[in-house]
Amino acid sequence: MAFALNLYPWIYLARFDGEKWSEQFIEQPHLSPEEESKLSAEQRNELMTKRNNIPLLPLVNYTTQYGLGCFEGLKALPQKDGSLKVFRPDQNAERMHRSMKGLMMPPFPQELFVNAVCELTKKNAQVGFRPKYEQGWEQENYRDGHAVYIRPFTYSEPAIGLGISKNPWVVIIETPVSSYFTFPNTKAVTTHRFRATPGGTGWIKCNANYVSAILAKKEAESQGYMEAIFLDAKTGNYIEEGSSCNIFFYLKNGKLVTPDLGDTILPGITRASIIQLAKDKGLTVEERRISIDEAMSESVEIFVTGTAAGVSPIESLTHKGKVHELPFGDKGEVARELGALLKGIQYGAIADRYGWLYPAS
Repeated sequence: MAFALNLYPWIYLARFDGEKWSEQFIEQPHLSPEEESKLSAEQRNELMTKRNNIPLLPLVNYTTQYGLGCFEGLKALPQKDGSLKVFRPDQNAERMHRSMKGLMMPPFPQELFVNAVCELTKKNAQVGFRPKYEQGWEQENYRDGHAVYIRPFTYSEPAIGLGISKNPWVVIIETPVSSYFTFPNTKAVTTHRFRATPGGTGWIKCNANYVSAILAKKEAESQGYMEAIFLDAKTGNYIEEGSSCNIFFYLKNGKLVTPDLGDTILPGITRASIIQLAKDKGLTVEERRISIDEAMSESVEIFVTGTAAGVSPIESLTHKGKVHELPFGDKGEVARELGALLKGIQYGAIADRYGWLYPAS
């Protein structure tokens, strides 16, 4: 399944009128999940087209014309006790607040964000649109576990010409999601493209940032790789991110290294969670620049992290034709243990002593 545009029926809209935010939940056309599963492909496509159409939103605006917008991605996960919980929505709320300020928009209040995400998830669950916990997921550390993918995004008022959004919408939709990476291998390759430049919008989860990432990833896939790795735009020597995820290196000296945050690297919430879990396990974690040469010569494990990617090990890294085969391949012990710990907390199989999970059902 991975990502699919199978929107759940309830959506959320908020609009800034210059002074305050107004909110509304809208129930789009739907049947029960069981009835929808029996529709023909044509009938289902017709229903999904209606569900994906929000007449209130203008076609021509700063977002559609110039990519002036930002978004978030987070998950609600079915719990072993039968409930549904959202993972760290407060952190997504904080990051979206920063992103909107960075794009010179009126920022969306963090409390509204968290409440909207949890209430929307609850409304969809009440009409049957939610995954159910399956014990079989535990066998592979939830590698194939299902979840609700929650996508909040901004959308500008009608406009054309270069300008900033003063009266944006915040829209939140939900859709089912499972494992993100489904490529037959987990090989990565550095790309000649650059994701972000100093002084740019790399630290914002900005729509426009993903154009280079998409192109780089598709180029990598066409060459037989799963993932593209970006180097810094200034020197081309230091590793920054994967195509849509942060990256970690477990070195021969036993240290876990991830590129330090600056204005070219997105502050990932899964990244922050893994750093916390690794430190609590007694690992030495360093947030610092790491060169491609050091990564190629000193790393014994490489893995990428993100809301969609989770913790995904890399089996090899290729740079300028030279291949670094990771000794532990895609079965890296550190990645496996941290990934299992994170997923266990997210799915309620391991006690959440950090207060990361918010109830949504």
